[in-house]
Amino acid sequence: MAHFYEFFRGLFNADQLQHLLQNWGWVAYIVLVAIVFAESGLFFGFFLPGDSLLFIAGFVCSLGSSNLQYLYLAPVLAIAAIAGDSAGYWFGRKTGPLIFRREDSLFFRRSHLMKAHDFYERHGGLTIIYARFVPIVRTFAPIVAGAGEMNYKRFLMYNVCGGIGWVFFIMGLGYFLGSVEWVKHNLEKAVMLVIALSLLPIALEFLKSHLRGRASSEPER
Repeated sequence: MAHFYEFFRGLFNADQLQHLLQNWGWVAYIVLVAIVFAESGLFFGFFLPGDSLLFIAGFVCSLGSSNLQYLYLAPVLAIAAIAGDSAGYWFGRKTGPLIFRREDSLFFRRSHLMKAHDFYERHGGLTIIYARFVPIVRTFAPIVAGAGEMNYKRFLMYNVCGGIGWVFFIMGLGYFLGSVEWVKHNLEKAVMLVIALSLLPIALEFLKSHLRGRASSEPER
């Protein structure tokens, strides 16, 4: 249990995560797959650091001194992401509209679900692709698609494109930036930058909603 706690705590620190991924061997593969799967479609996985995890995994692969290999790991994690979204879809399909009336709990926030729902209303099926790059929304988007009874074949097409694009892009970013000296010596800052960029879509959506709300509340002249 102590080892598990050490690994989990290390997920939220770039330097510790780099050390863990370099030294845990095949166990790192299993944990990475489990986290990507959970964050992609299980409602309690919204707090997991998917973007930073993929970036650091790519970075560690670029060092060439660990058991993590980019060409092996990236396809495996893409499959985990696709499978996670599919699990979220079928969970939403099974629970249906009742999921929107679920009370808040330790691992569930209705406000997160509603954000994904609003995102889905604006972007339709493309939400499944866009949401991959938006923390929290990517966890709840497949659940919303399932609850809304989106055609599964159509969902799967978007799911496959989004899952492959997300994993290969973020991991590739870490892999190719691994040769940059500044990134090597400022991994924590590089990860924070990736997280900030991934939160940018949420900030823009919030700003748009705020401006629309102000425009609709202003009296006509």
